[in-house]
Amino acid sequence: MSERRRAQGLRGKWFAWALQALLVAAVLGLALWVVNHALDVLRSRGVRSGFDFLLAPAGFDIAEGWLSFDASQPFWRAFLAGLVNTIRAAVPAAVLSVLLGTLIGIGRLASHTLLRGICTAYVEVLRNVPLLVQLLMLYFAITQLLPDSTEAIELVPGFWLSKGGLSMPWPVAGEGGWWPPHFEWPERGPFNVSGGAAISPEYLAVVLALSLYTASYVAEIVRAGIQSVSRGQVLAAQALGLTPVQQLRIVVLPQALRVIVPSLTNQLLALTKNSSLAVAVGYPELVSVANTSINSTGRAFECIAVLMCVYLLLSLLISLGMNRYNASVALRGWE
Repeated sequence: MSERRRAQGLRGKWFAWALQALLVAAVLGLALWVVNHALDVLRSRGVRSGFDFLLAPAGFDIAEGWLSFDASQPFWRAFLAGLVNTIRAAVPAAVLSVLLGTLIGIGRLASHTLLRGICTAYVEVLRNVPLLVQLLMLYFAITQLLPDSTEAIELVPGFWLSKGGLSMPWPVAGEGGWWPPHFEWPERGPFNVSGGAAISPEYLAVVLALSLYTASYVAEIVRAGIQSVSRGQVLAAQALGLTPVQQLRIVVLPQALRVIVPSLTNQLLALTKNSSLAVAVGYPELVSVANTSINSTGRAFECIAVLMCVYLLLSLLISLGMNRYNASVALRGWE
């Protein structure tokens, strides 16, 4: 009997996978039909259309980013450089927002009145001010209120902040190869800060704005997750003689993750899509590259279609990773 049930379960699983594959194929086919129909309509009206422009030289430079790009390279590489710049801003912003939001969420439940009030004020202020406004405020604060590079502020040894951005130590290859590297430390000179690695004010404003804004939502998610753990669990931990930090790390957070992770996934998706607002301060991410490409070629429909596909792919990858992590903590918690 058990073998029969196992066989029925296996057939049901294969049927479910086949049904999902057919559904995906139908959606992709519909999307291809819509794109082809739109291109045909544009051609019938005398408008140049098609994705052949992706192989043509872009004719513009991208000054900032991990992937080098110049005007002689094709448009597809420009979009790839914009995608790399989007990831370059979204990943550190996601890490910072989760860390900061977790601390603020815990602080909202603290017994200390002043700490709880500061954390509450942070959440209420940043969550109710549009992200674009915060981004512009940070950018103008960096480029207008900070001193010039000749009078850069040393935050901690080796980290210099000015209108030109943030300079920091950076590993460079030694004579014997890449390992072990030595660090090149920036120094303030008579004209600017030289040496090390320099972070542009645009990139700095984007990462800070995304981190601070998203952290206000993450804080509420963490607070709700902690409060979802029953009081009896906390009392049991206290009866075992665990310190408050141990109670949080061993008992409360592992159970709270089951509530936190699904909502946190939505916030990470929103953060990745909100990175498109970086175009407002001139950071060359994906939307900025698409705008420049539209102005150069006039292929608005095609460039927007590329944007939609890339953001859809990023969102699906984030959802896949977070869903796998959620499955790992859904039953046994966080070890």
